[in-house]
Amino acid sequence: GGNYACSLKGQEVAHEQGYSQVLWLDGVERKYIEEVGAMNVFFVIDDEIVTPMLTGSILPGITRKSCIELLKNWGYKVSERRLSVDELLQAGKEGRLKEAFGSGTAAVISPIGELKIDEQILRLNGGKIGPISQKLYDQLTGIQWGRIPGPEGWSVKVCD
Repeated sequence: GGNYACSLKGQEVAHEQGYSQVLWLDGVERKYIEEVGAMNVFFVIDDEIVTPMLTGSILPGITRKSCIELLKNWGYKVSERRLSVDELLQAGKEGRLKEAFGSGTAAVISPIGELKIDEQILRLNGGKIGPISQKLYDQLTGIQWGRIPGPEGWSVKVCD
């Protein structure tokens, strides 16, 4: 909708460079990661799954909330915190950035195979979907389609 109209120029530039989405930063300091495209974003760094904390400028997505709940139920360490571009680049250079993905209602889980930040390129998981991204996608779509049960209260039967 109208909330994303201001993103069109950035999206155009990304497409011209061969990328399908834009990694958005905070509007004040322009150094903290907020979203990817119109989706919430997650990064697997070492044994921690990081997603930007909700600061009022980030959409509190229901898929984001579902991912956090599932990941915690599976025993992963999930942190909702500020993540700077510098920290992300450092983790990538050191090989500690294992995978990244966006989450949203339409895409469910959208793996990120490559990030370009300024002139630095980070390739993740050989450009393929990572194991955590795949597990989340399988679980969430399985719940959506009624193939597997979700946590209590996630699904409501509306007709027979």
